[in-house]
Amino acid sequence: MLYKNTDKGKTQTYKLPVFGSDEEGREIPKYKISETPIDPAVAYRLIKDDLLDEGIARHNLATFCQTYMEEEAVKLISETLEKNAIDKSEYPRTAEIENRCVNMIADLWNAPADGKYIGTSTVGSSEACMLGGIAMKFRWRRLAEKAGVDVRAKKPNLVISSGYQVCWEKFCVYFDMELREVPMDETHMNLNPEKAIGYIDDYTVGVVGIQGITYTGGYDDIKGLDDRLSEYNKTAKIPVPIHVDAASGGFYTPFMEPDLLWDFRLENVVSINSSGHKYGLVYPGVGWIVWRDESYLPEELLFNVSYLGGEMPTMGINFSRSASQIIGQYYNFLRFGWEGYRSLHANTRKAALLLSGTLEEIGYFQLYNDGSRLPVVCYSLKKDAPVKWSLYDLSDRMQMKGWQIPTYPLPSDLREIIVQRYVCRVDLGYNMAQEMAEDLKQAVEELDHAQVLRTAEPENKVQGFTH
Repeated sequence: MLYKNTDKGKTQTYKLPVFGSDEEGREIPKYKISETPIDPAVAYRLIKDDLLDEGIARHNLATFCQTYMEEEAVKLISETLEKNAIDKSEYPRTAEIENRCVNMIADLWNAPADGKYIGTSTVGSSEACMLGGIAMKFRWRRLAEKAGVDVRAKKPNLVISSGYQVCWEKFCVYFDMELREVPMDETHMNLNPEKAIGYIDDYTVGVVGIQGITYTGGYDDIKGLDDRLSEYNKTAKIPVPIHVDAASGGFYTPFMEPDLLWDFRLENVVSINSSGHKYGLVYPGVGWIVWRDESYLPEELLFNVSYLGGEMPTMGINFSRSASQIIGQYYNFLRFGWEGYRSLHANTRKAALLLSGTLEEIGYFQLYNDGSRLPVVCYSLKKDAPVKWSLYDLSDRMQMKGWQIPTYPLPSDLREIIVQRYVCRVDLGYNMAQEMAEDLKQAVEELDHAQVLRTAEPENKVQGFTH
């Protein structure tokens, strides 16, 4: 077949390259929605470029939050983003997956097999803490009224160590309660059970034990607290329960120290929360809470939602949210199993011990947590360290190498102690930890010979995200 000039089809127009587009040649909309749409490829590139000036997530040793998941998990999460976790009738299989997760977690935390434990997913551990606190407050009020206590005479109170995460302070403010802090000291850098008993009275709704203190990575002595509460409750007008904030340790301790008593094997532990997006190894944000028995969750806190022509109870502060992280949690349980979680956490602990060993080798630092329990390394400069620089200077120097490491004072009575902390997560492999250790040695050597330092004396402030 022959062709000629008049046979030309429609002239095809092509988009200009992204960096040749009109949108790339002017300031992007920032505080007011633009009048017209733009090409999706251009919008993608503009936003991606806007995010370039940020740290590398896996180099961020300030956060406990998970920064890596397998490709299959990411694919599964992206394919289920549209599922609304609250819509049980529309997504019954998703509801069943959440149910399976709650039962697996209850078993992991040694809930009585013949009991009537009950639990739910949450947006994160902070919401789970709120739910645990609310349940204790409502239950206390019911018991106090039966015992003849004037529930309006004083605010109810919650007892916790000064190493608490800020969500507990929020809880007490939002729900009109008194937060009673038991100060940590250098002897007890966690909750002192003997001292905690002295903070309890007839208006105490419960005591919070922390399985993974944010500041240091240490554990409260929950077994010791349980022993003392058992004695106290023998004569108490209103028995005082324990809620365990296991945001960090809830998915770590059962695999690494299965014999450690901190969970539902203790008689006074009535509820436990944890973050699925910490050592549960899911991207933010998913949390979990389980009560050892439904009697510890007052009925007035439950609301019914439609489910397959019937109704099922639900509890939460948030309502509509994606179920994708719940599905991501189930993927991890299915994919790794008990042995998989144990081996992953064992390697993380190995990386933490490498870093704490490096600090000991350098010789300038006093370790408060070496990572042999929860894989968190926390330390301060020794008082007699022969250096002119501070930990704030070291944070700056490490950030130049790409590592984000927080420096901050300890709480309350320990505020004069300035510490640094590494949160070692599953994606900090041994080889990556070796690279960080070399960067740390080099940073210290550079500071030892530096002519200009940020400050000669430690400042009592926070540098970097610490939660």
